[in-house]
Amino acid sequence: MSGIRTQALACRDAVPAIAALDSAAKVALLRDMAVALEARCADVLAANAQDMAQAAAKGVQGAMLDRLRLDETRVAGIANALREVAELPDPVGQVTRRETRPNGLAVERVRIPLGVVAMIYEARPNVTADAAALCLKAGNAVVLRGGSEAIHSNAAIAAALHDALRAHGLPTAAVTLVEDLRRETMVELLQLTDIVDLAIPRGGEGLIRFVAEHARVPVIKHYKGVCHLYVDRGADLDLALDLLVDGKTSRPGVCNALETLLVHRDVAADFLPRAGQALRERGVELRGDARTRELLPDAKPATDDDYAAEFLALVIAVRVVDDLDAAIAHIRRHGSDHTEVIATRDEAAARRFVQAIRSAVVMVNASSRFSDGGELGLGAEIGISTTRLHAYGPMGAESLTIERFVVRGAGQVRHAASRVK
Repeated sequence: MSGIRTQALACRDAVPAIAALDSAAKVALLRDMAVALEARCADVLAANAQDMAQAAAKGVQGAMLDRLRLDETRVAGIANALREVAELPDPVGQVTRRETRPNGLAVERVRIPLGVVAMIYEARPNVTADAAALCLKAGNAVVLRGGSEAIHSNAAIAAALHDALRAHGLPTAAVTLVEDLRRETMVELLQLTDIVDLAIPRGGEGLIRFVAEHARVPVIKHYKGVCHLYVDRGADLDLALDLLVDGKTSRPGVCNALETLLVHRDVAADFLPRAGQALRERGVELRGDARTRELLPDAKPATDDDYAAEFLALVIAVRVVDDLDAAIAHIRRHGSDHTEVIATRDEAAARRFVQAIRSAVVMVNASSRFSDGGELGLGAEIGISTTRLHAYGPMGAESLTIERFVVRGAGQVRHAASRVK
């Protein structure tokens, strides 16, 4: 039996112990995981320094290096996320619908855990704790397969989580960290249909496509975040400028950062010079269509590839559009179903935008940077789904459960002939 199959079987064997925990026990476990992580902060930072040095030596830079980096503030943030997940409502056992059929059958839809979740991710050590917390909150066990760039950080964080599991008398295999990072091992994990109930890849487009192409288990995915801000002719331009600066420059290397700015032609002359100045002051490279470059002569010509790009850097594509419908058409053509924003004071325009855009998150007069599980009340997120399966958008603990039917009767049979005379 292969090593990864042995690990996955041990993880599956841990599921009953986790699924049996009541709400109070899960809260206590996750709180203690936060305490254990804080107690091991020095170990985590030392491990992360080792990862950072190795990554720098390999030439890793930009967004990936930023995601890899930990400091005391970020470790504290990870611990706080554990506590936030602990305090969330327990989704397990929730009755989402109840009705009584004409024949007297009481039919309920009840949330239950998925089972074993395989989390595949890159240089994001915070995902080790976030994914574990959300899976445990939802009554699941988790197999964590992080990237080689963060292996030491992930191991240090997992060690802290194991401290808490042991203290609560629970199997550490409920949070299984895969340290065999060979690609063939990951492929085998993704094909364990008799063990793994769901795979969630989180990282760059290449990783997600690899997982989707090689998995035999169900996969939740989003390939990239091409997020748009559309500044309508009815926009408050000061508000729109704030949304632009926050969405593009606060942290450009994340999937909810803005990548494209669309501006209604009626306000372009007023808005774009202000926007260009604000972005240039913050080091943003502008790429625009011909009408944009008339107003921003220093902008580089934008190509179709630019409008479909997830730059993950201080670069933004800009286009002047004739109207709301043109903005919607652009997003439908170039978007990735992640997050779209409209800035407008026109309620009819806002309703039309929300109705016409099918993306997982649609914002009205709010920054794209709020497209995040923590900001939207999920505590932490295990990922963002742009596939229309059982979950769409940021995924929290509830998205790691499924509904089943529980039917209560009083001896009803479907066919009268079945009754024993």
